[in-house]
Amino acid sequence: MLGLRSDRLVTGGLIILVGVLLLLSTTDALPTESLWDFFPAVFIVLGLWALVRSGFRNLTGPVMVIAIASTYQAKALGYVTDEHIGTWWPLFVVLFGVLVLVGRNRRARRAVSTSTSDAGTVSLVSLFSGTQRRVTGSGFRGGDIFVAFGGAELDLRDADVPADPADVECLVAFGGAELNVPDDWRVELEVLSIFGGSEDERPRRSGEVAGDGPDLVVTGLALFGGVTVSP
Repeated sequence: MLGLRSDRLVTGGLIILVGVLLLLSTTDALPTESLWDFFPAVFIVLGLWALVRSGFRNLTGPVMVIAIASTYQAKALGYVTDEHIGTWWPLFVVLFGVLVLVGRNRRARRAVSTSTSDAGTVSLVSLFSGTQRRVTGSGFRGGDIFVAFGGAELDLRDADVPADPADVECLVAFGGAELNVPDDWRVELEVLSIFGGSEDERPRRSGEVAGDGPDLVVTGLALFGGVTVSP
C-alpha cells in the first residue's frame, strides 16, 4: 500500500503542478514562459527518485524516462535541436534493448547462483490485444511484461520461488498488466507510475512480519496504465 500511496502522491503532484502553471499563465499572475522550459526536469527528478527508491532494482522504466526527459530538457535550453532528435532518436531504442538485456542478465546470474534454470523465466508481449500466461512448478525466477494499448495477465498462483525473490519487470503504456499471486507471498511494488498506478489488491495478511523479505519484486513503468497484483 505504501507504493500505491507514493504513486498517487507523485501523479497527483504532477497534475497539480501543471494546473498551477496553467492557472498562472491564464491569469497573467506570473510570467511562466521560462518556467515551462524546465518542466522536463520534473520527469528527470521523478526517474532518479524511482531509481533510488527501488535500490536500483528498477532500471528500464526510470532510465528511459530520464533519458527522454533529459533530451527534451536539453532541447528547451537550446543545446539540442529538433533536427538532432529526428536523427538520433533510434538511440532510445538501442538503450531500451540494452536495459532489457541487463535485466535478463541479472535474472540469469541469480538463476545460476541458486542452481535453477532459465526455464523459470517468462516473457509476455501484448500489442493492441490481450495475452495470458500461467506458470506452474518451482524455480520461478521472474520475467518481463510489455504492454501497449492492450492487457496482459500472468498467473503465478501455482508457482514457487527459490530462496531469493523473483522479479517481474512491467512496461505498460495505455493498458494494464495483472499478476495473480498466492495470498501468502510478500510482494514489493517498485513501479514508476506516470499518470497511471500500481496496486496490490490482495487483503493484508494477519500476523505478517514487517522484516520478512519479499517473495516477488515488481518493477517497471506504468504510463497512462496500471500494474495490479491480485489473488
